[in-house]
Amino acid sequence: MTVTPLAWTLTIAAIVGLLLFDFFFHVRKAHEPTLRESATWSALYVGIALLFGVGLWFVAGSGHGGDYFAGYITEKALSVDNLFVFLVIMSSFKVPRAYQQKVLLVGIAIALIARTVFVFLGAAMINTFSWTFYFFGIVLLLTAGHMLKPEGTDEHDADNIVSRIAKKLFNASDEYDGDKLFTRIDGRRVMTPMLLVMIVIGGTDILFALDAIPAIYGLTEEPYIVFTATAFSLLGLRQLYFLIDDLLDRLVYLSYGLAVILGFIGVKLLLHALHKNSLPFINDGNPVDVIELTTPVSLGVIIGVLVVTVVASLLASRRRDKTDGADKTDRTVEAPAD
Repeated sequence: MTVTPLAWTLTIAAIVGLLLFDFFFHVRKAHEPTLRESATWSALYVGIALLFGVGLWFVAGSGHGGDYFAGYITEKALSVDNLFVFLVIMSSFKVPRAYQQKVLLVGIAIALIARTVFVFLGAAMINTFSWTFYFFGIVLLLTAGHMLKPEGTDEHDADNIVSRIAKKLFNASDEYDGDKLFTRIDGRRVMTPMLLVMIVIGGTDILFALDAIPAIYGLTEEPYIVFTATAFSLLGLRQLYFLIDDLLDRLVYLSYGLAVILGFIGVKLLLHALHKNSLPFINDGNPVDVIELTTPVSLGVIIGVLVVTVVASLLASRRRDKTDGADKTDRTVEAPAD
């Protein structure tokens, strides 16, 4: 796939423009977004991403178009999983809801920069070292195994290592001063928790990129598709957070579904690595004749797993709510009279 410098420039300019528009027209003035506002803008960003994919489908062909949609859906699902962590972090820092928009937008900007760096690093590694596919595949399989384990939230709370380092390097206040990043206490300029939570979410975003980029490189080797699918999956994440934050605790099986998807992509990468093998200790450095999973198969598996995961999560949450309601009723009936 050949992408001209002009196409790259226009694409990056459009994405930066969307971020600036989001900041100046929605985030600059602190407020708590309504459900209607979040739904409208979330749908708009998803629509932009889908229109871009359709355009890519017609311009570059169905193969590249299918790769984009598979990558976009995978990255979007991983981004939704990241919202759980953002929710924990902002709850730990007790960020007022009206200020959470700015924190999220800064986190998205940091994530976009970090993932862009990783996109081009990944492309350079793939073009230079054939073993990169083995490396990415093993990373995804390890990540999938990690997601299957019960996970605590200690590493994401307000007292994590990033927060402690920042507090040691800078004078930090425990009180918010609106949405200011710095304030003055007793004549001294100190950092507010607003800046601290941005640092923590930014550092967390960088760690997320270590999983997200290998995942999408398992679906396509085209840097332009990797970049655009990643960028469009992040745009609108702020609105999505406010739209589904009440539903996040109901997606009880999301981590398991994502583990299956990452594991599947990890296997796909390893098969591709064997197909292009040049490592001397595997098949004497010759390619291995193995089956390769096509884009339609990958897209079908990703969508199928996500649908099953969401439906199973909502059904489990509904049963849990009914059980909790029945338990409360039983306790009320059995309560002794005064």
